[in-house]
Amino acid sequence: MTKTRLVRTLGVIAAFAAAVIAGMMMNSKRVGAWDDDGEGEESKIKRGFEIAPVHLNFEGRNWALVGLGSYIVNAVGDCNGCHSAGPTTEFAPGGNPYFRMPPFTGQKKTNTATYLGGGRDFGPVGSVAHLYSRNLTPDKTGLPEGGRTYEQFVEIMRHGTDFDHIHPNCTAPGVPANCFAPPFNGDLLQVMRWPSFQDMTDRDLRAIYEYLKAVPCNPGPVISGASYLQNECE
Repeated sequence: MTKTRLVRTLGVIAAFAAAVIAGMMMNSKRVGAWDDDGEGEESKIKRGFEIAPVHLNFEGRNWALVGLGSYIVNAVGDCNGCHSAGPTTEFAPGGNPYFRMPPFTGQKKTNTATYLGGGRDFGPVGSVAHLYSRNLTPDKTGLPEGGRTYEQFVEIMRHGTDFDHIHPNCTAPGVPANCFAPPFNGDLLQVMRWPSFQDMTDRDLRAIYEYLKAVPCNPGPVISGASYLQNECE
């Protein structure tokens, strides 16, 4: 090998080594910033436990997933905003941050009596006069959303499948009762934001499900008619 070629080769090797070292340093800085900012999963789990408004049942549960699920449900997804009885009962007396003081005390407080119990009326939607949000808490089987399995939960979140079929597709105008006329698809949830939730990671969906299993059973409001399913806790 000539002296010139040797110098060129050594130069290439040195440049490659410098690039590798620079990449490692940048990656190290990113990790450090990530940790310093407290945005890692561990901090989300910790925060999830801090903001959970109800007592949690950890028996047979994955502790870390429950905490992460609480963070997603309560701080990111605001699931209770839709899956409670409505704005007037979502917060406990004195704990509604939308009110001026008084009656707002300056401290947000969730109404545990309606927490994730469903019953908020989003109707009318198309031909359906009343469309109530679903109860997300566990029923007597210990599974959330009225006894849904994890596989069914993923199907709901990924594809919007309506397993309850309280509002089926109409076979004729107004038949059966509470049916969806075209162009609405009665096989799919029409209010829930599943088109956005479907892009969540498998771990996030598992965390949400694990958290919903850990919250107390809530029977939900008593609503006349056949357009809302009350939860069976015992």
